[in-house]
Amino acid sequence: MSHVERPVAGSGPAASASPGSTSSTGPGAHPSGAGRLGAVGLVCASALSLQFGSAVAALLFPRAGALGMVALRLVFSAVLLFAVCRPRLRGHSRTDWAAVVGLGVALGTMNTLFYQAIERIPLGAAVTLELLGPLALSVVAGRRALSLLWAGLALTGVYLLGASGFSDLDVAGVGYALAAGGMWAAYIVYNARTGARFPGADGLAIAMVVAALLSAPLGVLSAGGALLDPVVLGLGAAVAVLSSGIPYTLELFALRRLPKSTFAVLMSLMPVAASAAGFLVLDQRMGWVQVLAVGLVIAASAGAVRTSRHG
Repeated sequence: MSHVERPVAGSGPAASASPGSTSSTGPGAHPSGAGRLGAVGLVCASALSLQFGSAVAALLFPRAGALGMVALRLVFSAVLLFAVCRPRLRGHSRTDWAAVVGLGVALGTMNTLFYQAIERIPLGAAVTLELLGPLALSVVAGRRALSLLWAGLALTGVYLLGASGFSDLDVAGVGYALAAGGMWAAYIVYNARTGARFPGADGLAIAMVVAALLSAPLGVLSAGGALLDPVVLGLGAAVAVLSSGIPYTLELFALRRLPKSTFAVLMSLMPVAASAAGFLVLDQRMGWVQVLAVGLVIAASAGAVRTSRHG
């Protein structure tokens, strides 16, 4: 996710099935044909940009470490979003601030855990395991017998992923990915609360500053002077653009043409983008069993989102 830090979503787990759908699209905006197909392409490009950003970050782990890179990513993203959104800081209630600070804590923790995961296990496996967080939230929200099918599919996929020897998955890496998924679910909850209390992406911009303030001390303690390396700084800024700037822009345009339910289902394809980025950038290969495992989790996530949406 992943980690991702993108526009604040509307309400409900189905609408917020990824770290960052936008709330601007209503059910009335449904262009046909080429318009909708183009919007789907924008979402796919957004997912690829996000995951290739994570892959580039992983390349820098030997220089700055996972904690150093997540700090750079969040700090640069906070500066970028705050400069673009220029959120209003006055006139908010304590409840508003509780929601946005909760979002920032969830966002910072989610990204920190996820980067710890991809330092230890392949990117595709990490995103697949992380997806279990929002999947669980959608299954619970669905409250239908059909939800048990999606849970069973997901567990089957995870079993295959672990039993198939996918680079002998590191136990700590798996734990970090699952914990990141739990924080992804928390992100969704606070995402909806913040989106209801702050206009546009103002809440996300403020939350990003909170996340950056939480991660920066850990990054400095872990990486020290390596964070001042011009190469690390430059690539850290590039990671922030790939993981925040480009996805933010693409999804903003896509969600003007797509209903949020369709967007949420498309976000279930995130492991595919992650696996592609892992293969092309990090030379992380997958066998057919691993592909099947990822496919089962994707099918479970998409099905759970649809069930939650119509439940």
